[in-house]
Amino acid sequence: MSGAEPTSATVTLVIAGGGTAGHLIPGLVVAEELVERGHPRSSILFVGAERGPEVTMVPERGYPVRLLPGRGIQRSLTVDNVAALWGLVRAAFQAFALLRKERPKAVLALGGFASVACAVSAALLRIPLVVADQNALAGSANRLVARFATSCAAAFPGVDLPRAVLTGNPVRPEIIAAASTPPGAARERLGLPADRTVLAVFSGSLGSRRINTATVGALESLADRSDLAIYHVLGRRDWDERDEPEFRTPALPEGGLVYTRVAYSNEIGDLLAAADLGLTRAGGSTVAELAIVGLPAILVPLPIATRDHQRANAAGLVEAGGAILVIDDQLTSERLIAELMPLIEKPAVLATMAAAARGEGHPDAAARVADLVESAAEGVR
Repeated sequence: MSGAEPTSATVTLVIAGGGTAGHLIPGLVVAEELVERGHPRSSILFVGAERGPEVTMVPERGYPVRLLPGRGIQRSLTVDNVAALWGLVRAAFQAFALLRKERPKAVLALGGFASVACAVSAALLRIPLVVADQNALAGSANRLVARFATSCAAAFPGVDLPRAVLTGNPVRPEIIAAASTPPGAARERLGLPADRTVLAVFSGSLGSRRINTATVGALESLADRSDLAIYHVLGRRDWDERDEPEFRTPALPEGGLVYTRVAYSNEIGDLLAAADLGLTRAGGSTVAELAIVGLPAILVPLPIATRDHQRANAAGLVEAGGAILVIDDQLTSERLIAELMPLIEKPAVLATMAAAARGEGHPDAAARVADLVESAAEGVR
């Protein structure tokens, strides 16, 4: 078992899971809420995967971390699954030994194989368990262990977990701050014009080939727009191919479309505050962030997402009137322009969508999840 050793403080809470930023970040946000309530930082132990972002992100924030071996099992029969199964067995034994030694008051499971190992161990050791899922349709890991939980924190209404409590999805502090950031100030920091409709295009650190090609393909038709600016976060995967024909940008006339593209942005709070409209995927955290900031969006769910959960994530915003849904294989440059033009030309429609999106937000989600964790730790069922 690798990872930083706990400091002198006794471990009282364990946050288990990770493997992806989507799983890990809500856990980090909840941990910060718990610290603000008086829990020593060193008393909150993270348990994650050796290959996940928790390797660096957790120690950077001052929390102790244990890293378990193994990786998730693929959904098809492969030779790699044999090694994965052995890794899971090792992880289960290590998680059990860890919890038996530390005897935390509660475990918060975020999803991923590391959370399964800790959740099952918590059940065997009669340690109270809270499960937090980030999507409208729960992941397989959380559905497996939720039967042992005292409660399940649900990011969306109607999530398919027992004893679910609607908390919303905890989001980063910069997103909460973005909800009250003046758009003009955010635009100035990003080098965007103050007097145009701003479309923010983003889809995670790697990016989305579908969204990227549709956006770049629409530039020529939008080149003469003097009322539009596009801030395009291409993603690291496609950035290396930015000079290939499908990503090559046309010459834009002076006074026409303002187009900015970057590989990745650490200023996501400013981007959401600066934008009038988003074009993005529909991950659980993304949908939660759009709602908190009140940013209307064209949502393009990832078609290979497990259980098609991104389409389910998008449903609430779409039904409320805060977003437009476009199926992945239907997102062409022509479809993008057809969806975009009515919104640019009718600012009142964007304002109505923004209010509808904001009505779906849960800015107090971290506090609600922390309440469940503390109640479990105190033995409240």
